[in-house]
Amino acid sequence: MAFYPRDILHVLEKELTTKQAVVITGMRGVGKTTILRHLFVRTASSNKVMLDFENPLIRKLFEEENYDTIWENLAQFRLTKNEQAFLFLDEVQNLPQISSIAKYMLDHWRTKFFLTGSSSFYLKNLFAESMSGRKLVFELFPLTFAEFLIFRGVDRKESHDFSEISKNKNYIAYQKLIPLWKEYCEFGGFPEVVLEGDRARKRALLTEIFTSYYERDVKTLADFRDLAKLRDCVLLLVDRVGSKVDVVKLAASLSLSRETVYHYLEFLQDSYLVSLLPKHTASIDRSVAGGKKVYLCDTGLVSVLGHPSSGQLFESAVFEALRPKHKLSYYDREGRSEIDFVVDGTVGLEVKKSPSKRDSAHLTMRADSAGLKERYVISWEYTNLQQTILATEL
Repeated sequence: MAFYPRDILHVLEKELTTKQAVVITGMRGVGKTTILRHLFVRTASSNKVMLDFENPLIRKLFEEENYDTIWENLAQFRLTKNEQAFLFLDEVQNLPQISSIAKYMLDHWRTKFFLTGSSSFYLKNLFAESMSGRKLVFELFPLTFAEFLIFRGVDRKESHDFSEISKNKNYIAYQKLIPLWKEYCEFGGFPEVVLEGDRARKRALLTEIFTSYYERDVKTLADFRDLAKLRDCVLLLVDRVGSKVDVVKLAASLSLSRETVYHYLEFLQDSYLVSLLPKHTASIDRSVAGGKKVYLCDTGLVSVLGHPSSGQLFESAVFEALRPKHKLSYYDREGRSEIDFVVDGTVGLEVKKSPSKRDSAHLTMRADSAGLKERYVISWEYTNLQQTILATEL
C-alpha cells in the first residue's frame, strides 16, 4: 500500500531519537495508525514492537500489578529490557493504567513510547501530572488541502506567505485545481475517503466514520446519562457550522440545562468532532466569555450529517485548510461577525465566493479596527483583485 506523507511527519521522525514518550491524538480515521506503522518501520532498532490495544488479549499483557512482569509478557515478541526498547502502542485509551505503566518503564528502563489515542478528552486526564516532562502530545487532523493534493498525486508549489500567495495568481493553475477544491469541500480530508474514487462509497465511508466515533468513542469515553441527546446536539451543531453557538437556544431545543450543553460541547471538542473558534480579543477573560463559532472536524461529515449551504462548506473547508498550521480566532464587533478568521492574531481573512472591491474595502476597515497588520479575501472564483487569495492556493 502506498504511503503518503503528512506535514507533521518530519516533526515526529525527529522524535525517534528523543527520550520523551510521544502521544499522537486525533479523530478516528485521520491516519494515526498509518503514521505509527511508518515510525515503527523507520526505527532502526530490532528491539521494538507494535501492539493494538483494541485487542483485549494485547491489553492483558499489560494488566499486571507488578509492572516488571510486563517484560516477561513481551518476551514473546522478542522484546528485551537489556537494551533500549521501542514500544509502539495503538489506541491506548482502551487501557486506563497505561499512563502509570509508561511512567514506571520510562523511569526504570531504557524505553521509548509512541502512543496513539482517539480523544484528548481522555488523554489529557490520562497523561496529566504523572507524565509531566516525560511526554509530548501531537494532534493529527484530517488532511489540509495541500495534503489532499499530495494524496491525489497533484504537484503544486506551496507557499506559507499570504502576501506572496495573493500576488502570484495563475489562471491555468486555478483551472487545474478548482475541481479538486470542490471535491475537498464536499467530501473533506479523511485519508480513506480521499483515496476512494466512487462518490457513493465516499459517503458510505463518512457515515461509517461517524458511526464508529459514536459507537466506540462516545459510548466508551462519555459519562452522560442520555447519549441520544448528545447525538441530537451534534445534529443541531451541524446546521450551525460557521455560526456562533447559542447555548441558551441549544439547551431549549434539547430540553437540557445550559450546564449539560456546556459539558456536551467540551466533550465534542476534546474528542475532535467539533472545533469551537474563540473571538479575537486582547483580553483573555473576554475571549473565554465571548460566544464561539462552531465547525466540525471535516466538511465531509458536515455533508453527510446535515444540509449545509455551499457557503458553509466553503468556510468550513478554509477552516480545515488553515487549522493545523495556525492559531485561529474570529473578529466580532457589536454582535456581528465582522471577519471570518483571524490568523495568528495578525492576519484577517474573509471568505467570499465572488469578492468585489467593496468586500476588500470593508475588510480593510474592519481589519484596521481590529488592529490587524494584514487582510485578505479568500475567493472561490478566480479574481485578480488585490488583497485576495484563491482558495485553491491554501
